[in-house]
Parts: sequence; structure tokens; C-alpha cells
Amino acid sequence: MTLAIDVHGLNKSFGDKHVVQDVDMAVAQGRICGFLGPNGSGKTTTLRMLCGLLTPDSGSGTALGFDIIREADEIKRRTGYMTQRFSLYEDLTIAENLMFTARVYDLDRRRERVDRALERLGLTERRNQLAGTLSGGWKQRLALATATLHEPRLLLLDEPTAGVDPKARRTFWDEIHALSEEGLTVLVSTHYMDEAERCHEIAYISYGRLIARGTADEVVAGSGLFTFHGEGPDAGKAARELAARPGVESVAPFGAALHVSGVDRAALEAAIAPLRKPPWVWSEVEPTLEDVFIHLMGQAQDNFR
Repeated sequence: MTLAIDVHGLNKSFGDKHVVQDVDMAVAQGRICGFLGPNGSGKTTTLRMLCGLLTPDSGSGTALGFDIIREADEIKRRTGYMTQRFSLYEDLTIAENLMFTARVYDLDRRRERVDRALERLGLTERRNQLAGTLSGGWKQRLALATATLHEPRLLLLDEPTAGVDPKARRTFWDEIHALSEEGLTVLVSTHYMDEAERCHEIAYISYGRLIARGTADEVVAGSGLFTFHGEGPDAGKAARELAARPGVESVAPFGAALHVSGVDRAALEAAIAPLRKPPWVWSEVEPTLEDVFIHLMGQAQDNFR
């Protein structure tokens, strides 16, 4: 197994804030790794250290076989990076933005590469449209086309589908999987649980510390969490009552249903016991990734406090 990312003990502080704390990460070539965690947890800082945009205060490792500190420029040349915000020139057309990127990377066969990128991302008919007039989904396609124009071996995506409609998100993820099948390694930060489930593996970082790692099924199984699903009247009132009872870590209403989770199965059973009567119906279910991540957030200490 060839590792595209192999880093150990990464640390980064800004002033007195320790933003990334002793992070280890290994991602095999051609894998899609979902990078999850609450806002301000250090995801973006970690991505920037991996691609050479930030230098770690301490730690070591490689990306694409190059040392992340001594050979950062080599990593940059072989990495595509898609930022949270649309960062291309809005007063240039789609084709002009791609041609500009081709010149920045000093690529050969520039027109051929641009035409191929337009075709692959379904942008050919819009090639002369100004980037600033595109909707969120089309801007996302253009940003992905730009990030992959130089045929990188590693692709870092920082919340790439925020604010994009479900159809555009699905199209985007279909393309990510197609790129992965061609050998591209992808590390993508996201807050969408359905996107996390489409990754080969996930890494969960909370307030600077990496606290869970594995496939989605492995992370759920390793959480030690129990979840009960209940359906009945006045779910909102029931949720407020359950949230105050011992052993209940989280209560999530879903219309007329509730998801009640915690690590102490007996305490959860006791908490829902008063509601185990008609018309309420209860069953024990597998925790969802969302249940698990809310649980993990509750266990972590906010390093900005």
C-alpha cells in the first residue's frame, strides 16, 4: 500500500491558540478520506500544512513522498487545492480562468487541456460565460476543473459543496469518485453526513485533536454509543424532557420521531421508560454518523475557551 499522506505529530499555534495538536494521518493512494469536525476544529489549518501553504510548528511527514517541510514546493506542484470560498476571477470567463491557471502552472498543450477540462465537467457550452455570473453549483464545477487542470496526484477540498443544491452535490461526488478510480487521492472536509458516507474512510478532528479514524462503519462501531428511535405525539415536548434525564447525551427530533443517544444503555432505557406506553413506539437502532459526531463533539474540549 502506497501512502499519499503520511504525517505524524503535526502541531500549529496562532498566538496562544493551539489550533492543531499532535495530529497523525495516513491516507493511501487513490483513497477518498472525509475530514470532519466542528467549525474551528483545525481542518483548514491541517489541509494547508499538508500541501505546503503552512509550515507546522512541529511534527513531520510526507505528502506524495515529499517532505512536508523541506520539499513543500514539490508538493504544491502536484496538489490541487479547492478553497471554501470561490477564489477565481469573476470578471474572466470560464475558459479564461482555466487558461490563466494553465499559464500559472506553465502547462504544455494549454488549449487542449482547457478543452478537455471543460468537456469533463460539462462546462463547454458555458465556456464564454463570466465566472461572476455563475450559480453556486457551476462555480463549484469551475473550481474543480481549475484544481485538477494540472493533473495533480493529491486533491484537497475544503468544504467544497457548502451552499450547493443536492443534485449539484451528487454530480460533484460522482466526479470525485471517477478521479479516485484514476488514482487521485482526495482529502475532503465536509459537514454533510451523506458525503462522509461516500468516502472510503473518515477522520474526525475536534478542537485540534484527531479523535476518530476509520471507515464510517468502524467509527460508528467504535463509538460505544447506543441509540433508541421513538415515535409518538408531542415529540418536541418529549425531547425537552428526555434531554434533562441522566444518561441522555443527545436528543434529535425528526418530525414525529426522536433519536435518543448515550453510552450507558441501562441509563437510556431508564430515561425512555416513562414514554414506553401507547401511542409511543420505541426500538433500538444503529447510531447514525450524525449521532456519533454529536457525541464526539460533546467529549472534546474547546481549545479556544
